[in-house]
Amino acid sequence: MSLKNTYILGIESSCDDTAAAVLRNGEILSNVVANQTIHESYGGVVPELASRAHQQNIVPVVDQALHKAGISCNDLNAVAFTQGPGLMGSLLVGTSFAKSLAYGLDIPLIDVNHMQAHVLAHFIEKDGYKKPSFPFIAMTISGGHTQIVLVEDYFKMTIIGETIDDAVGEAFDKSGKILGLGYPAGPEIDKLAKLGNPIAFKFTKPKVKGLNFSFSGLKTAILYFIQKQVKENPRFIEENINDICASIQYTIINILMDKLKLAVSETRVSQIAIGGGVSANSGIRNALKEAEGQYGWSTYLPALEFTTDNAAMIAIVGYLKFNNKQYAKQSIMASSRLKI
Repeated sequence: MSLKNTYILGIESSCDDTAAAVLRNGEILSNVVANQTIHESYGGVVPELASRAHQQNIVPVVDQALHKAGISCNDLNAVAFTQGPGLMGSLLVGTSFAKSLAYGLDIPLIDVNHMQAHVLAHFIEKDGYKKPSFPFIAMTISGGHTQIVLVEDYFKMTIIGETIDDAVGEAFDKSGKILGLGYPAGPEIDKLAKLGNPIAFKFTKPKVKGLNFSFSGLKTAILYFIQKQVKENPRFIEENINDICASIQYTIINILMDKLKLAVSETRVSQIAIGGGVSANSGIRNALKEAEGQYGWSTYLPALEFTTDNAAMIAIVGYLKFNNKQYAKQSIMASSRLKI
């Protein structure tokens, strides 16, 4: 192995995806994800089933990541893993495996905050994608999280806004469940929304002061609206599905954009980066690109492969920490409520 090359193995197991990636000097050589389809029939992630699936998947996923990268475990310089936040049972599988592998290879172990990783995924070397400079505002939007973070350096991040109840991804999924769509519903709503009228139906935006979010009231409003319409016309959903999805997505995007505009006004920072699974939504991406011309923002959209939970983002944080010799001790524990 060349001395100039640094190889980092990243392991991600915070929820229902078992993922492993190998990074060489900021460049991703492999990024393997094993999805757990078992949760689809339950309409959401079942923690006990998720942890069992991680136990089955982690060895073959890591083996495949090393094979695709064209290296062996003996070439690794460090093992990075998701310490939290996430489902405790899922985190324990990844944490235990990473600790054992690092110990056996006698190489550094590096703990990674899952939320920081979504932000720092923008620093993965990827053709066609530019990196933000500091400071910038990061909006992390997923099934479990909705946060606005002021990023002043790789590891100097301050949460300036977050959801006080449900995450934006949950709002998409619960709305989809009301409409009879599958899980996760976000991608399906996005697809149908492209065919509909975004102002066909009006949903009231929650009034939350400052930069915090609330989506529970919106979910309730959508539920009551659908129940009322279906009572009057049993075929209402079937006849209006595109317009309903377009109107729901339009409302959610407006909520997010209103908060971003306020964040820019309060911080005087106009570089905006998004991350998390919901950042793959085409409507949100289009709204951000439009904001560049309308408000003079600089916007940064991650590659789609780095939006959902993945190990590449864990590996890049591991690489940045490795360069600073920020290693973890073998006594480190998983933390389901880990904060930035």
